[in-house]
Amino acid sequence: MELTVLTEEEFRSFRDTSPYRTFMQTPEIGKLRTKSGWQVTYLGLKKELNIVAATMLLSKKRYFGKSEFYALRGPLLDFEDLALFRTFLQLLKKYVKDHNGYCLRMDPYLVYKQRDSSGALVSNGVDHSDNVAVLNKLGFKAVPLAEQEQVSWMYVLDIENQTEDEIMKNLRPNTRNTIRKTLKNGIEIEELALEDLPKFYQIMEETGKRKQFAIRDLAYFEHMYELFSPRHEIKYLITKLNLKKHIALLQKEKEEVVQEKEKLSPAKYNDGKRKSLDSTIEGFNKRMKQAEQLQQEYGEEIILSGSMFMLCQPEIIYLSSGNYEQFMMYNSQYLIQWEMIKYGIEHGFKRYNFYGIPSTFDKNDKDYGIYEFKTGFNGYVEQLIGEYVVATSPLYYLVRLVHKLKKK
Repeated sequence: MELTVLTEEEFRSFRDTSPYRTFMQTPEIGKLRTKSGWQVTYLGLKKELNIVAATMLLSKKRYFGKSEFYALRGPLLDFEDLALFRTFLQLLKKYVKDHNGYCLRMDPYLVYKQRDSSGALVSNGVDHSDNVAVLNKLGFKAVPLAEQEQVSWMYVLDIENQTEDEIMKNLRPNTRNTIRKTLKNGIEIEELALEDLPKFYQIMEETGKRKQFAIRDLAYFEHMYELFSPRHEIKYLITKLNLKKHIALLQKEKEEVVQEKEKLSPAKYNDGKRKSLDSTIEGFNKRMKQAEQLQQEYGEEIILSGSMFMLCQPEIIYLSSGNYEQFMMYNSQYLIQWEMIKYGIEHGFKRYNFYGIPSTFDKNDKDYGIYEFKTGFNGYVEQLIGEYVVATSPLYYLVRLVHKLKKK
């Protein structure tokens, strides 16, 4: 078997059949990367004219005339076939060396060891330690988690062969109750077209400033839309609230509670029930007053939050999101998740991937709230094998030194 340069069509055809495919191993992402100076090559291994392994390989000239090579979320092959895995890696290393490369990076979309909802290892679960051993024997080194380019820890919900009712029933009580409240609030979801993406970007800008993290520029989100929308593999959603309708819904709910209270007899045994209903009525009054104040400040309609999703079979990935801090009490991100989970069920997706989570599961971690939010949907933690790099030239170590000095 020899390494062969594939056409884009050949690669896409093979990629679309791989159980390890993701939106990052696509010609669309390759085209996006070319905008920042990367070159794209599709490589495959054929056996009796059939492709048995392939990868989109990115390359970029760095220092001393040498190039970095990166199999972004690659390669794609049968990872259970360790001999095939070893052979393909050996051929990729040789290709990189022969094409003036100083290193080869890769971060396969491959589970390392199976974990449950709490992050604990599953006894006798999936274990790809043998693949890690092959990488190590071929000279690949694990990249520290903090330096990895892609997410290695994710939170996933299986939705194949499940109904909406079954999934709703399995949500954690607080999450289930929050979703039901958002449905009663009258929050609406709007899918954005290309020309509407500044609405999403404004949300991301506000969130990035508040949480002190860098965000992509508007052009990135627009390019992603242009690349993936022809295949219906991307969605940008925002949540919004018509305050006039919202106040009317609250008033209607309040009146129902008032009527329930009025039906109670004056008997003393109803005192506790009356007190509880009074508290509920007072809660409605506070929420209506709050909404009226927002109405005076912002007008009839407010945008609450926004999210970006990738829809590449077999999974939907919740990739990016943001919200306006002053409207977080409406919990609209819960509703967006629920609506996209329902979309996934309806359109035959197998997985709903909430994507990145912290690896520590430590309540003191600054990002623990992200993990806590996602675990409310009662899925499971997925740990990938992570990113690996192998030197293909002695200059690799000099290049690393230059990188470190530039960062300082």
